Amino acid sequence: MQSDLRKKLLQTFHEAGGSFVSGQNLADSLGCSRTAVWKHIEDLRKDGYEIEAVRKKGYKISRSPEKLSDNSVLMGLQTDIIGKNILYFESLPSTQKRAHDLAGSGAADGTLVLADEQTEGKGRLLRSWHSAKGKGIWMSLIIKPNIPMQKAPQLTLLSAVAIVQAIEEVTPLSPSIKWPNDILINGKKVTGILTELQAEADRIHSVIIGIGINVNQTLDDFPDEIRKTASSLSIEAASPFSRTILIQSFLKKFEVLYRLFLKEGFHPIKLLWESYAVSLGRQIKATTLSGTLYGQAMGITNEGVLLLKDEQGEIHHIYSADIEVG
Repeated sequence: MQSDLRKKLLQTFHEAGGSFVSGQNLADSLGCSRTAVWKHIEDLRKDGYEIEAVRKKGYKISRSPEKLSDNSVLMGLQTDIIGKNILYFESLPSTQKRAHDLAGSGAADGTLVLADEQTEGKGRLLRSWHSAKGKGIWMSLIIKPNIPMQKAPQLTLLSAVAIVQAIEEVTPLSPSIKWPNDILINGKKVTGILTELQAEADRIHSVIIGIGINVNQTLDDFPDEIRKTASSLSIEAASPFSRTILIQSFLKKFEVLYRLFLKEGFHPIKLLWESYAVSLGRQIKATTLSGTLYGQAMGITNEGVLLLKDEQGEIHHIYSADIEVG
């Protein structure tokens, strides 16, 4: 209940567009006393918000904190469902694990689990994911689409497009996608995506999309073994970026694409994904559980499966693999 009032308070300030809002108007909007409004204002100040208070004018937020929090993301978030319920943690073993627990206990559609640090972050194939405190975006999104189970992997590709669009909006960088779920800048990985299901028989209960974005790391933040292959937005642009603004942009882009996907299917997402793909038309090496294939990446199917044409002209359907380009 308290968190709901704080969300309404932030939304009221956002709708005021930087103008003062009287204490009485805030109380009426929240359905609480002016004393309760003052207490919530003080809580926001503790979170790092700079709030002006002027007699006979009321309150206005003059500066939002750069410190990551649920409130900082909710302030100015332009979505209807996605990210409207945020659970923020200073530190978690894994946002993906916590999201699984929450989804299993009835978390709302669009719930976002967000952490400032992960101590046991994982990527594909149970590889560890280095999740430095205060430097990156570590989050898991819970959605509950009414789609056939075989279409769930398409949401990984949709998420990749949303991340690329968000990075383009917030930074001067030009990211690309390496099938199926790596976001690259200048050939180095800055983002990974891990999509998992909670389902039974042919029914999806929840899709949990785990996302790790390297935002403000320096080279020293990465272990020696991945410095040649990993990077951050800050390294590539020689400038730090607001994690809050990037999260807000991603959630907005994701909701637009998700609605398009539910309405028109995967085809428009496929076209967008292919426009960002780094591997299409190039020679690749695909390492699968059954062996290694070499050939030209021809595109993806309407199911999101990668098509590889080998030297004999045979087309192979790649459902899961590690891809090396060139």
